[in-house]
Amino acid sequence: MLMWLTISLRNIIKNGRRSLMTVLAIALGYAAINLFQGYVHSTYEDLSNAAIHGEGLGHFTIFKKSYLDQGKLHPEKYQFSRAEVERISGIVRQEAGVTLVTPRLSVSGILSNGKNSTIFIAEGLVPKDDVEIRGDLSKYTAFSGAYLDDKERTGVVLGAELAQMLDLKVGSDAVVLSNTYSGMANALDVKVAGIYNTGSTATNDKMMLMTYRHAQDLIDFPGAERLVVVLANGKNGKALQTVMAGLEKRLAEAGFSVEMRTWSELSVFYRQVKNLFDMIFLFIFLIVLVIVVMSVVNTMSMSVMERTREIGTLRALGLKRRGVKALFSTEGALLGLLGSAAGFLIFFTVYGAITAAQPSYVPPGSSNPVPLQVDLVWPALVRSVLSMTLLALVAAYVPARRSARMTVVDALGHI
Repeated sequence: MLMWLTISLRNIIKNGRRSLMTVLAIALGYAAINLFQGYVHSTYEDLSNAAIHGEGLGHFTIFKKSYLDQGKLHPEKYQFSRAEVERISGIVRQEAGVTLVTPRLSVSGILSNGKNSTIFIAEGLVPKDDVEIRGDLSKYTAFSGAYLDDKERTGVVLGAELAQMLDLKVGSDAVVLSNTYSGMANALDVKVAGIYNTGSTATNDKMMLMTYRHAQDLIDFPGAERLVVVLANGKNGKALQTVMAGLEKRLAEAGFSVEMRTWSELSVFYRQVKNLFDMIFLFIFLIVLVIVVMSVVNTMSMSVMERTREIGTLRALGLKRRGVKALFSTEGALLGLLGSAAGFLIFFTVYGAITAAQPSYVPPGSSNPVPLQVDLVWPALVRSVLSMTLLALVAAYVPARRSARMTVVDALGHI
C-alpha cells in the first residue's frame, strides 16, 4: 500500500500544473458545500428557535380531535372546556420530560383608537407561561413598555406597525371588537402595555398579544383552543415522538379524543424555507459533483495517455491489471484528499472572515435584520472529506479500467 501511495504522489507532483488545477477545483467545491451547509444549519437553528420560542409554538400542541379540519367552522364544538383543560393539563404534566403545558386561545376582530380602526389577530396566553416559552422579548426584538401581567387583565402588547397605524403608544387606551361563539358582537377596553416588532412583515401590522382571561372575556368562552407543551429535550425528534405517543395513549385511556402536531408541522414558514434550502443545497451539490468528476476524469485520462508506455512496461514486469487500476485509483483518491485538505483551509479562512466581519441582512418576509452566520458542523466537514476522496477515486477508476484493458504489446508500442 505504501508503494502505491509513493508512486501516486510522485505522479501527482510530476504533473504539477494539471494536478494543481484538479486539487483547486475539489478544494473550492469542498469549501462551497460546507460554507453553504454551515449557513443552512445556522438558518435552520434560528428558524426552529423562532418557531418554538418566538412564535410561542412550544415543542408540540394538543388540539381536540378534528379541530384542524372543522374548528374554524364550528369553534365552540372543537374547543376544550375549562374542565377538560384542567384534566388534560394534569395528565400531561405527569409525563416524563414535560416542563410546561399552557392553554392558548386565538381571537380576531377590530382594534379602534376611537377615531380609526383596523383588523387584528391575537393570542390569548398565560403571561408567566409565555415568558417561560419566549424568554425576554427585548433580547431578540425591538420592544418597548411592559409585558403582559395577569394583574393587569386589560393590558395588550401590539405589533409595531399595528400600533403605528392607529397612533397608539405605551399607555394608550383602545377598544377591541369581536364576535362571541354565540354570534353576538362584544367590545372590551384595552390598555397598550407594550409594543414589539414581531420580526415578520406578515404579522407586524396586525398581531396582538393579550392575557388568556381577557381573550376568554372577549369571545365569552371559558375554555381553550389548544394546549402548548414544552419539553426538556424537545428538539430531539425521537424523544419528541416518544412523549407524544405516550401522551396520546394515556389521554385516550382517560377518554379524551385529541390530535397532536409538532412545532415543525405547525410552522408553515419553517417548512417552506427548509424545503427551499434543501433544494438549493442539492442543486449546489450536483454542480460540485459534476465539476469534481470531470476534473478528475480529465486529469487521469491525460495521465493515462501520457503514461501508456509506462503502463506497458509495468505490465511487462509482472504488474496485474488490478494493479494498474489500483495505481490510478490511489492517485485519484490522493487528489481528492489533497483537494479536501486545501478546501478545509479555504473554508476556515472564509469562516474566520465572516465571524470577524459579522455581516447582517434583511431576509424576505422579515422586518428585522439578521446576522449572517456559518456554523461549524464537524460531522459534515468529515463526511465531505470522505465523500470527495471516494468521488475522486471512483472518477479515476474509469480511465484506469480502460488503461488496464490494453495489451502489453499495444501499450509498449504506443507513441
